[in-house]
Amino acid sequence: MQLQDKVIAITGAAQGLGLAMAQAFVAKGAKIALLDMQADAVEQAVSQLNAKGDCAKGFVVNVTDEQQVEQTFADIAAHFGALNGLINSAGIMRDGMLLKVKDGELVDKMSLSQFQSVIDVNLTGTFLCGREAAAQMVKTKSAGVIINLASVSRAGNAGQSNYSASKAAVSAMTVTWAKELARFGIRTGCIAPGLVETAMAAQMRPEMRERFLSTVPLRRLAEPAEIAHAAAFIFENDYFTGRVVEIDGGTRI
Repeated sequence: MQLQDKVIAITGAAQGLGLAMAQAFVAKGAKIALLDMQADAVEQAVSQLNAKGDCAKGFVVNVTDEQQVEQTFADIAAHFGALNGLINSAGIMRDGMLLKVKDGELVDKMSLSQFQSVIDVNLTGTFLCGREAAAQMVKTKSAGVIINLASVSRAGNAGQSNYSASKAAVSAMTVTWAKELARFGIRTGCIAPGLVETAMAAQMRPEMRERFLSTVPLRRLAEPAEIAHAAAFIFENDYFTGRVVEIDGGTRI
């Protein structure tokens, strides 16, 4: 798929990795629907992208709310007249050990709310947006691409029961969709980054950052543009579907 004049929805698009992918796709001539919960940030991102031409429109939505997601994707199709792609970039982390033990005594546990909040955004939000994007593509008989963002942590990582579970499920869901949606001309892909140089990474304690970098053979974090490059490859290669691309600098966790 050539990206010129194609309509691509991106969740979590008001900042960080989502915004970087929006910028990269606009540079290739795509029209972007930016989805995010933060109204002010969405407005700023749209203004930034539209400085080079009328190519973007913002939609404020909570990806865990089924009615909001359904309405948003109907609005995207109505505004642009089509939908050709989706990048599910919205995600959160709420790290913590399953159990916290001090001096042989159990002092804390990962709460259900801590676990569920990550599943709700990372997995349920991806499911809802993917479902509605596919529905709009089928309705308009538009070939399309859906990309989900997983993580190197999908293999399992200490302190990330919730996050690892959500990203493993997203990876499996990508393969399932590839098998179900190919007959409609819809391809799927999944990108599993290591840690990316975003505002979230900048908040890491220096010792934690160094500990993570020790697991990366290339000894640096990924740049957002490098993840965007992988997303563009998936869109532009018409024989790619149902696979996970690992962009992690060789990370082993």
